[in-house]
Amino acid sequence: MKLYDYFRSSAAYRVRIALNLKGLAPERAFVHLRRGAQRADDYLALNPQGLVPSLVTDAGDVLTQSLAIIEWLDETHREAAAAARRCRGRARVRALALAIACDIHPLNNLRVLNYLTGTLGATDAQKDGWYRYWCDVGFEALETRLAREPATGAFCHGAAPTLADICLVPQLANARRVNLDLAPYPTLLCASRPRVSRCRHSRTPRQRNSRMPSERAGDEARPQGASAERTERGRQRDHRVTPAMRRPRVNEQRDRE
Repeated sequence: MKLYDYFRSSAAYRVRIALNLKGLAPERAFVHLRRGAQRADDYLALNPQGLVPSLVTDAGDVLTQSLAIIEWLDETHREAAAAARRCRGRARVRALALAIACDIHPLNNLRVLNYLTGTLGATDAQKDGWYRYWCDVGFEALETRLAREPATGAFCHGAAPTLADICLVPQLANARRVNLDLAPYPTLLCASRPRVSRCRHSRTPRQRNSRMPSERAGDEARPQGASAERTERGRQRDHRVTPAMRRPRVNEQRDRE
C-alpha cells in the first residue's frame, strides 16, 4: 500500500490513526498542500479532487476520502475494528464521526480559509474567529451527547477506540492550534485518549528519512497572530466574523432520545 498524505491534514491524520491501530505501515508520499502540490498534474491524475489522503492498494486501486479508506481498512484488516459490533452501536459511532467529519471539518478546510482571506478579504482575526466558532458549535453538541449517553465509555463508544475517536482526535488538535478554550468540553478531552492521539506517524517523507515537525493539526493553514487572550467564557464564544453568527448554547434537555 502507498498513502499520499500531508502531515497537517486532519483527514489524512484519521487514516494514519486507523493504520497505526491496525499495525499497518504503508509506503508514504508527501503532498504539500500549502505549496499547491495537490494541484500538480500527476497528483490530479491519481485523485481528480486534488485532496488528501489517497491510498493506493496492493492491487493498484486508488481509494480516496478518509472515511471510505477507513471502512475499506476495516473490511480487509479485521484487527482493531473502527466500527462497533452491534448495528445500534455502529449507527451511533457513525453519527458521532459524521458530526465531526461532515459538519465541523469542512467549514475549516484549507480551501475555505483561503477563500475567506483571498476572495472575501477576511482578516486573520476574522478567519481565526470563523474557525473557532464552528469548532465551538460542533463540540458543544458532541459534548452534550457524549456526557449524557450511557454508551460513552473510556472512548467515545465503549472501551476501545472507534471511528468516532479517529475523527475526534485530529479535530481537537485543530482547535488547540487556534487557541479554542476546550475547558467546557471535559468529556471530549476524556474520550481523546493517548492510545489514539499518539497513533499518527511522527515523520512524513518530504525527503527520504527526513525529520518532520510534530503533527499538531489538520489541513487548515496555520493561523497567523491567533489571539492568546480569551474573553470570559461563561460559555460564550470568542468569534470575530459577525455578531449575527452568535447562537444560543444548546439546551441539554432538547433532543432526548
